[in-house]
Amino acid sequence: MAGSFDYFVVFAEMRTGSNFLETNLNAFDGIACHGEAFNPHFLGYPKTTKILGITQETRDADPMRLLKEIKKQPDAMAGFRYFHDHDPRVLDPCLNDPKCAKIILTRNPLDSYVSWKIAQETGQWKLTDSKSRKDGQADFDADEFSAHLEALQSFQLQLLNRLQHSGQTAFYISYEDLQSVEVMNGLARYLGVDEELEALDKSLKKQNPSAISKKVRNFPQMETALSGRDLFNLTRTPNFEPRRGPTIPTYVAAAESGLLYLPMKGGPEDRVLDWLAAVDGVDRGALQSKFSQKDLRQWKRKHPGHRSFTVLRHPVVRAHHAFSKHILGTGEDSYSALRQTLRRRYALPIPEQMPDESYDRAAHRSAFAAFLVFLKGNISGQTAIRVDASWCTQTQALQGFGEFALPDRVIREDDLETELAQLLDKIGHDKEVSVGAATGDLPFDLSGIYDAEIEKLTQDVYQRDYMMFGFESWR
Repeated sequence: MAGSFDYFVVFAEMRTGSNFLETNLNAFDGIACHGEAFNPHFLGYPKTTKILGITQETRDADPMRLLKEIKKQPDAMAGFRYFHDHDPRVLDPCLNDPKCAKIILTRNPLDSYVSWKIAQETGQWKLTDSKSRKDGQADFDADEFSAHLEALQSFQLQLLNRLQHSGQTAFYISYEDLQSVEVMNGLARYLGVDEELEALDKSLKKQNPSAISKKVRNFPQMETALSGRDLFNLTRTPNFEPRRGPTIPTYVAAAESGLLYLPMKGGPEDRVLDWLAAVDGVDRGALQSKFSQKDLRQWKRKHPGHRSFTVLRHPVVRAHHAFSKHILGTGEDSYSALRQTLRRRYALPIPEQMPDESYDRAAHRSAFAAFLVFLKGNISGQTAIRVDASWCTQTQALQGFGEFALPDRVIREDDLETELAQLLDKIGHDKEVSVGAATGDLPFDLSGIYDAEIEKLTQDVYQRDYMMFGFESWR
């Protein structure tokens, strides 16, 4: 009900117009929006040191302190912008609180993706003077867009379902609505502010006003990549159909045989994918993936007697792989921004840039142990960093598979050769297909740093997995 709220949250994402929305909200005397107040990498805005007297260090230690200050701000209806990868510890308190006004800002995901790619290329994230506009084009990457879309859909459906379950509603506003002063005044009334704007603040300019065909460098390839998608409902992500779990596009089917692999992130994906390709004597590029729920149902109908499987990895091996690949790595799978945050905010003893000659085996062990300590807090919801699929519990990942269908077989990495051979027998495949040997992680293999303390730290992090799957000490 209008006027019944203590504070507000704008649920949005990058390149959805949230800066423009905030600028106009702050044009009302009775409204104060504090930027990305719970962005794990900065406080509100990149150069801000305090919000309502709360520092980033204080916020990271106890985000509820900042939330309480925002709720009780005496001179305005206060709020902030929240993206899907912001501090997860404040999400439940906000969603559960009927005194928190929910504003949900959406934009066509393809437009937001293209805008994000252009901003990356030009380095221009805001525009206040059209004379300063930098021209650029986006290179469409199908896999990257799929990941972008899945993240948006998953978060929007989470918001929608939570509001439905609690009997609350939200003020939905689209990117196109941002140009309407009437809509902006209506939003103010929803927040309980009677003041009206006569005109919008146009200090922020639209950066890429041309047609999308002009903004994408490889537009024909983009059209081809999107031809199999249901595009007509993309502008309404909260109701996007079909509703599907966030992992279905990652499922991989054999080129011809009735085998479906449900990858557990952080597991031995390369070994399994090589084996799956060898089953039908093809390259990995011939494997089928990027399924929608509808596509996967059709695949199952066309392959009677099919078998699906996933592969568990020992928690200490999986955690070390995630650390080596995403935190220490320098390739396309590295999380460089997160690495800097872990160094700065969580005192992880790793060099700023990898590799580093001073980083020896002893330093690697110390850094991995510190990472495990971080993971314990992260998975327990005690940090400002979102839990990544590469190091979430495998129990949680398996439950996610169940949103569509659980795998027929859950295989342990140590039993790959035997159990994959059994799967071939089940589908009537009469040729023997070997599984490639496991490779160690870089820059140092786990076997060179593993000891009882590393095992104990891992068990503290992954108690659920050790209990649910009966894992024992690695060595």
